[in-house]
Amino acid sequence: MTFALGIDAGGSNCRARLVDASGRVVGTGRAGAANAGIGVDALRRTLADVIEQAVAEAGLDPAQRAQLRVGMGIAGIRRPGIRAALEACDFGVGSVTFASDAQIAHLGAHGGGDGAILILGTGSAALLRIDGQDVALGGYGFPVSDEGSGAALGLSAVRHALRALDGRTQRTPLADAVAARFDHDVLQAVAWMATASPRDYGALAPIVMDHADAEDPIARSIVEDAAGHVERFIETIVARDVTRCTLVGGLAPRLQPWLRVRTVAHLCPPLGDPLDGAVRLARSNP
Repeated sequence: MTFALGIDAGGSNCRARLVDASGRVVGTGRAGAANAGIGVDALRRTLADVIEQAVAEAGLDPAQRAQLRVGMGIAGIRRPGIRAALEACDFGVGSVTFASDAQIAHLGAHGGGDGAILILGTGSAALLRIDGQDVALGGYGFPVSDEGSGAALGLSAVRHALRALDGRTQRTPLADAVAARFDHDVLQAVAWMATASPRDYGALAPIVMDHADAEDPIARSIVEDAAGHVERFIETIVARDVTRCTLVGGLAPRLQPWLRVRTVAHLCPPLGDPLDGAVRLARSNP
């Protein structure tokens, strides 16, 4: 029996799904952040960890593991040296095929066919497939890129909280909620920012969304700005004559209600999730 293992390694978490020849899920794995930004050694350990979890749950014997096909979609794999370093790693499996997190999300959302996805998670990026050719938009990394993402929402919230603590802007419930994480102490916030990752900023996104839904004026302005970036992404995609456009990522369900009706009209539901795409990637390796 041929097994395939798909891995979705993103800025906030890493998930694995192991399926048998019929597509039945027989093993899973889960760990923390697994993007290129954490470093190759830490990334390798996390990937190995979720492989071990899934293989153990499925009860594969050594012979089955030796034939296991693995597809990995990794955030930031386009950074110089990352792919080559990972290709040099021995994960103790039959074969490994690497791609970006956007590529496996696209494979899952459109079943390997043409279309476009806009990822809205810790980061943001769009991937279009037109006549079998891939075109990437954005996804250059936080804080330069990732417009409309969870990390971007969190960064805006921290800026607002610091300005409110200074008395330079309106002190709203959002500012109080974020400032409370630092005991309303600017120096604590500055110390946190010195080591904060995109995932840390992204963890503040639900707070921003909750306060926006509760009519906090600053939270609303932050979310409206994020929605504007999302709409510009979608407008750019539509201008390329892409027929299927799908929002994916953990933030997508919360941001979609903030988009204009005419923008939402261009969207369609995904056919599958990124792990479906990662499994498809694994099976593509002969």
